[in-house]
Amino acid sequence: MKLIRHGAAGAEKPGLVDAAGRCRDLSAHVADLAGPALSKTALATLAGIDPETLPLVPEGTRLGPPVAGTRNFIAVGMNYADHAAETGGTVPREPLLFSKAPNCISGPHDDVLIPPGAVKVDWEVELAVVIGDTAWQVDEAHAFDHVAGFVLCNDVSERAFQMEGTGQWLKGKSAPTFGPLGPWLVTPDEIADVQKLSMELDLNGAPRQRGNTATMVFGVRMLVAYISRFLRLDPGDVITTGTPPGVGMGRKPPEFLKAGDLMRLSVEGLGEQRCRVSAG
Repeated sequence: MKLIRHGAAGAEKPGLVDAAGRCRDLSAHVADLAGPALSKTALATLAGIDPETLPLVPEGTRLGPPVAGTRNFIAVGMNYADHAAETGGTVPREPLLFSKAPNCISGPHDDVLIPPGAVKVDWEVELAVVIGDTAWQVDEAHAFDHVAGFVLCNDVSERAFQMEGTGQWLKGKSAPTFGPLGPWLVTPDEIADVQKLSMELDLNGAPRQRGNTATMVFGVRMLVAYISRFLRLDPGDVITTGTPPGVGMGRKPPEFLKAGDLMRLSVEGLGEQRCRVSAG
């Protein structure tokens, strides 16, 4: 399934995308795509619904982030060796983890807002994982038993906040709108191999990032299992798994986002985002 949330910010309703690419409303069957509604059992029930019986969502309706109730938004740094090299970093011996504030999550086509004082806002196309069943101390072999699906993420980053001063990554990763998710939450049965997905990001029509999840340092199963050793992952929690090369800070000279820019990004099978950059 390709699951969506549609409607005004803060008042989204659940839905799905049918075989013809049309958005259908699921609100008669589930209150929201959050908590227990993301479990394997609940998703199996939704998968049994004939999409033709569901009301169509009016064309032009805003799409929100396809998951609600996120309490942990965990990110993985330097998880592509070529990205680590372009930023002057080194590949870590074990996953490098940091947090993004859950309230930075926004819809796939919402504006990305440059916060006051920001001078080095950057882009990062990523594959993210949404937890469906609580994961605590799980092993790699069973990691995907706890996954509701996969989603496209832009790990928007303010590099001066992140790396200068006291150098705390959380500060550069958490401003409002710094976590566009979607358009869809795609269930694992639709992804043949999560470690063979092409990724790309264009800025104002020009290519910036090109990559593939095959070049991750630490794979998705390992990340879910590893993170669950240190904190309990609950339904709706999001893990964004790192970015391939091509970020603005790695260009010569560096390039950062400005008001009016348009980002288009995609991960194979997970849809496409188009986000305009605006002054916050």
